Amino acid sequence: MHTTVKNLLDIENNIKVYLNKLNINSYPKIIAVSKTFKIDKILPLIEYGQVNFGENKVQEALEKWSNIKNEFNNVKLHMLGKLQTNKVKFALSIFDFIHSLDNEKLAQKIASEQKKYEKKPKIFIQVNIGDEPQKSGIQKDKLKDFFLFCKEIDLDIHGLMCIPPVDSNPIPFFKKMNLLNETLNLSQLSMGMSADYIEAAKNSSTFVRIGSKIFGDRV
Repeated sequence: MHTTVKNLLDIENNIKVYLNKLNINSYPKIIAVSKTFKIDKILPLIEYGQVNFGENKVQEALEKWSNIKNEFNNVKLHMLGKLQTNKVKFALSIFDFIHSLDNEKLAQKIASEQKKYEKKPKIFIQVNIGDEPQKSGIQKDKLKDFFLFCKEIDLDIHGLMCIPPVDSNPIPFFKKMNLLNETLNLSQLSMGMSADYIEAAKNSSTFVRIGSKIFGDRV
């Protein structure tokens, strides 16, 4: 068994063990964050049955995934990094999900470009849940208006995404995200990475984004 598959199985088992203790039998989907990793580490996961993969850069995704997605049409690719408006048309050709929508200009560009495709990407609005000036994301007090704007221009808003402040207890931030999601009547939450995926799963995350615990450290 390839190391990446073993690591993924360990993560799946950890999630089930912790959630079963809480009598929760609904588990988040795991996005294997494959940015910077080559195909030889990715293919064993696809062959095992892993469906969701994440990338941070449009160009890398196009070079790496175009052929793979043609061969394995069940694979879903998630854009996790900051998306520039001049890359939107390329992003829509390869990504199924976008997790980093955080401004009106980008929303308008996606709305314009998606008309050229048969399917609309599923989109997560990125929330600056820790009110950190250096981080991307919509401020909490502007979220409702931005959400309504996105719906008006026919974006498929799937849910909310956040990255809690580094070196902070993530649980209060995950709880805030749940409240925001409920306020907007959304059902999907993209929360949790390698360091805090268990806490995210306990707090109703539906997608956890895991890189190093599957693929190992990036060089």
